[in-house]
Amino acid sequence: MKNRSSVFFSFFFCAFLFFSSLDTGLANGSAPVDMGRNKMIGYMISKQLPGMHFSDKKMDDSLSRAAFTLYLKQLDFQKRFLLQQDVDVLTTYSLLIDNELQQGSLGLPQKGFELLNIRIQQVEKMVTELLAAKIDVDQKESYETDPEKLTYATDLQGLREYWRKMLKAQILSRYLDALNDQQTAKEKKSDDVLWKEARERVAKQTKEFFHRLSQETLQDHFDRYFDAVARAFDPHTDYMPPDNKEDFDIHMRGSLEGIGAVLREDDGYIKVVSIIPGSASARQGQLEAEDIILDVTQKDGEPVELTDMRLRDAVRLIRGPKGSEVRLTVKKPDGVKVMIPLVREVVQIEETFVKSTTLDTPDGEKIGYILIPSFYRDFEGTKNGKEARNCTEDTKKAIEDLKKAGISGLILDLRNNGGGSLVDAVDTTGLFVGAGPVVQVKNSSGQQRILSDEDPAIAYDGPLVVLVNQFSASASEIVAAALQDYGRAVIIGGKHTHGKGTVQTLVDMNENIPSLHLRTYSDLGALKVTIQKFYRVTGGSTQYKGVESDIVLPSLFQYLKSGEQYIDYSLPWDQVEPVPFVRYSGKKIDLDRLIAASKKRVESDPGLQAIAEEAKKAEERSKDTVVSLQLTDLKKKREEADLARKKIGSYYRKYRVEQDGEMGEEPEKGAKKGEDAKKGAKKGDDRLKWLEEVKDDPYVGEAKRVLMDMTQP
Repeated sequence: MKNRSSVFFSFFFCAFLFFSSLDTGLANGSAPVDMGRNKMIGYMISKQLPGMHFSDKKMDDSLSRAAFTLYLKQLDFQKRFLLQQDVDVLTTYSLLIDNELQQGSLGLPQKGFELLNIRIQQVEKMVTELLAAKIDVDQKESYETDPEKLTYATDLQGLREYWRKMLKAQILSRYLDALNDQQTAKEKKSDDVLWKEARERVAKQTKEFFHRLSQETLQDHFDRYFDAVARAFDPHTDYMPPDNKEDFDIHMRGSLEGIGAVLREDDGYIKVVSIIPGSASARQGQLEAEDIILDVTQKDGEPVELTDMRLRDAVRLIRGPKGSEVRLTVKKPDGVKVMIPLVREVVQIEETFVKSTTLDTPDGEKIGYILIPSFYRDFEGTKNGKEARNCTEDTKKAIEDLKKAGISGLILDLRNNGGGSLVDAVDTTGLFVGAGPVVQVKNSSGQQRILSDEDPAIAYDGPLVVLVNQFSASASEIVAAALQDYGRAVIIGGKHTHGKGTVQTLVDMNENIPSLHLRTYSDLGALKVTIQKFYRVTGGSTQYKGVESDIVLPSLFQYLKSGEQYIDYSLPWDQVEPVPFVRYSGKKIDLDRLIAASKKRVESDPGLQAIAEEAKKAEERSKDTVVSLQLTDLKKKREEADLARKKIGSYYRKYRVEQDGEMGEEPEKGAKKGEDAKKGAKKGDDRLKWLEEVKDDPYVGEAKRVLMDMTQP
């Protein structure tokens, strides 16, 4: 086994003179960059990551190819600027990245910056001419919107034609937006005015877009290049320049004022990773993981396009003071565009905590329901000796209240739970299985340790169902996997959970410069590095595959390629030796019987069938990436998409009342039934709204019926 404890930094002693002289450069009139600093960052990355990273990947030609692919994607993923001849020039560097970094050479980002700026200037001139020309809204033509299906233009005329179609699509879209606004506007505008304003808005937005591109510095390109090299190791390993590190620190401290969404740069787009429980986005309900944010509009302002914008700049646009409004235009995974208004606010803490209620069954039984939005723990409060809240104790208290209400089964909802405290993932599992191993952790040196629950007490020993989806990740996957392996619960949801079975650590690069080095550099930034991997008690990793559901239900996102297995260069699934554990000794779960009964119900459930039907249509829409540029076609597609999004809830709401009865008692308020349980809450109250959402949820309804099957002999 190789020793990594001193992997860092003897290599600097033979290299410190290499970077000791001040080397400051200018490129195309941009701000000066400290080339010595950049060479040092590149050299440190090339030496540190192979030693620190879990994967044992080497800095070789294979990794160079991966880094080049990621670099080219972030440079011009949408193929709006570079010509094929430019790409051919850049491709000559694809096998040189490993050598150049170790030798202190940075040819690729400098060449990429130079070529891109030449093309941006040429395209900007084209766009000015195109926006002044007339457009034919009745002409039958279309253009491809999926960059993966596009090829780079072979000449400037091809680039011009692509931009002509793209600008026409934007003007048509703005016109249709304005036409829709006319329905509620007090003052009606003529059609000519609407077209004129649509063109002016696109022209203004495009001008701002090119202005923003002109602000990109050579240093920005170096930073993205370093990040591409880091992400070639795995998608959760990043180079974080000083500004990004500052944003990361703010996030880790829990400063959540704003819209409450975790974002990432993804091939030139700003994509939603997850929604923070209790945030403005969570409460508004329309913004979801995998949405792409196309533009941001401040109240009474003009839209600002986010395409090709740096993440930190996008975040600064979206953030804002509490109470202010921001409007996001997003593209859903099926291609439908939606405008989402959000009022910025601080996360409402109560919404991030465990919540519970009971559900009535037709035969008079009660089913418990517990929602765990995340695995939280106030580590700071615990360290300071204060009474600190944590997920495990809140879940235990909810179980006690539900047991007093006389439940015959329990639903544990981990959908959209992105993880959190590993301690609480282990301890929460122990509430249902007692003492025993929960998860194995292996580090980059190959050393393994077993994390176990030490408390033999079981808080709840009755029938148990766990709800998951593609956005259940990390700690929530540990809980679901352990309860499945112990034979303790039936897992219900999508085909698989997210599949993030890795742990990252933050390494400050400024702390690793050798003392003998002659240069003093400005902040070098940090590396976020994958150093550990999780494994189930049965030996299989939760990485890549995630947790596969026992009972798979239709999902609006079943067509969506979301999860670790669909991300470039994610770590593979593997396994280690299983650890001894005692399977749950309670009533054995007859999965075959439960699956057959559920399948039969799903086939006749209007709500779930409506979801399955819309999922097929959404998949078709996601594959149909060629957009018509004929006004009547665009208008028709918009109307169809709006209609589809409105019909799913109504199907299930009617069926639920007929089949399942109403919400049961709230255990913390005593034994009151049905509507009586809600009399204490005034109309519009957050608790009442949440109870209605649970009652109308088709997945909760089916989980309840599975539990009813489990209680039958």
